[in-house]
Amino acid sequence: MNIKPYITSLRLRTLPLSVAGVVLGAAIAPTAIRWGVFALTVITTLCLQIITNLANEMGDAQKGTDETQSGRAQYSLQSGAITMKQMQRYLTAYVIASMAFGTWLIVETFGTLFCTQSYIFLALGALAIAAAIKYTLGKHAYGYHGLGDLGVFLFFGLLGVLGSCYMQCQMVTWQSVVAAVAIALPIVAVLNLNNIRDMAGDLEHHKITFASKLGLKGARVYQSLLVLLPFVLFPLAGCWWLLLFLPLFVYHVYFVWTREGSALDAHMKVLSLSTLAMALVQFIISLF
Repeated sequence: MNIKPYITSLRLRTLPLSVAGVVLGAAIAPTAIRWGVFALTVITTLCLQIITNLANEMGDAQKGTDETQSGRAQYSLQSGAITMKQMQRYLTAYVIASMAFGTWLIVETFGTLFCTQSYIFLALGALAIAAAIKYTLGKHAYGYHGLGDLGVFLFFGLLGVLGSCYMQCQMVTWQSVVAAVAIALPIVAVLNLNNIRDMAGDLEHHKITFASKLGLKGARVYQSLLVLLPFVLFPLAGCWWLLLFLPLFVYHVYFVWTREGSALDAHMKVLSLSTLAMALVQFIISLF
């Protein structure tokens, strides 16, 4: 069995970004890190990101969106390395894994599945899985109607930070809310950069992203706001050290305004790893 196509479909470069919110949430919790809870939160979040990636590949393949995209390697369904049936089984395995680790996380955090807090997080987990699948998969995929940015903001931004913080200390502070919004913005920026790059191909297949609604100039302005506004918010959340990253994000704005199409792909990894790096810096500072 050739596992390389399966690894390709995981889209490994997207995985570090998905845990940025979780890492920051644990960092700003006003208690000592509960390492078991933290590890399970990271694993569950990674499973949710993989579900999103696999469902995205399936949805785009069904709608033909990937056929004309340039500037990137073919995904496994597009190249024929994996069949749709195999991908469905692969997706199902990660849904089961997400449910299992999510349930374990809730029990580890609250000590039981049978309490109000557990019920709330079970419902949020189910909603997160449904949102991951419905991003581009199915007839009414919200990612094809300009709502992908909102989904990422809510689930990998706000829920990632606030959920992680609450799992650590069973409370939400105003600093955690501000930090959640701050880290959510560059996470959304990665999606927007992807959508700017793919704008022409997306429109050909009637995939209406928020970037395509704004147009190229509007999407660039939006991108600039997404990566610069966090540096107004981070100090309000007590994350002063993160201002050291401002020059890198200023350069990213210049990069976006001076390049287009497949050339933008060079900053996908830069933006993802920089966002994670900010969360890790705050996490390390919180340990001392």
